[in-house]
Amino acid sequence: MSKSPDQVPHFEEQAAPKQGINLSAIAVRERSVTLFFIVLIVCVGVLAYLKLGRAEDPKFTVKVFTVVAAWPGATAEEMQNLVAEPLEKRMQELTYYDHVDTFTRPGLAFLTVTLQDYTPPDKVPDEFYQGRKKIQDEASRLPQGVLPPVVNDEYTDVVFAIYSIKAKGLPLRQLARQTETVREDLLHVPGTKKVTLFGEQPERIFIDFSYDRIARGLYSNVSRDTRCRFNSRNAKRKMMRVVATSYAGSATTTFGQSMTPVTAPPEKRMLCG
Repeated sequence: MSKSPDQVPHFEEQAAPKQGINLSAIAVRERSVTLFFIVLIVCVGVLAYLKLGRAEDPKFTVKVFTVVAAWPGATAEEMQNLVAEPLEKRMQELTYYDHVDTFTRPGLAFLTVTLQDYTPPDKVPDEFYQGRKKIQDEASRLPQGVLPPVVNDEYTDVVFAIYSIKAKGLPLRQLARQTETVREDLLHVPGTKKVTLFGEQPERIFIDFSYDRIARGLYSNVSRDTRCRFNSRNAKRKMMRVVATSYAGSATTTFGQSMTPVTAPPEKRMLCG
């Protein structure tokens, strides 16, 4: 029985699939190269781990500073128009100026100056210095009565430790001196930027005088001739008071004639032997 041509099977050869880069084969074939890259990667990883930052408080540059201006008795509108706006215009002259946020209320203006994000960290202190200079220059042009503006570029300092020092029975002045010694020692610790003391009471000296002793001391230091003159003058004043009292107390008779006033005794010369 013959088969038709359509029923005869045909076999076609399929093209072999294209093979990509076989990294496993290359790694097995090139063992020396593979070992070199493994050692190189391990060395780079160890070096990166050793130089990895491990600071408890990482150092970062804050590109913001504040300005506070006070004008007692001024309204919020006056603070905005006469104080805040001139300061804002001077801040716009900074090289890396970005923007300023202003808050005003009666008698007070608070400005927050922000620098550009791309400001180099080594340029930030110079920008703060230039801003402080411009604020001081503009302060002389502000209205009369405005207090000198205060620039604060250290408000972002982080306090990481607080110590309390006390000594029972020790005078406060000696305790303050001991605290100053501890402060100087802490400033030599690596990584310490600033040490601030709180709670120190100012020293005061109270002096009480005995007025009786002062009077006796002054009287004893006066010369003899001066004391005689004072005594003579006091006696004259006493005599004049007696005469004035006598005239003021004179009476009149029913006939309208004045009675003879009582006269003071004659002055007696004081003898200062």
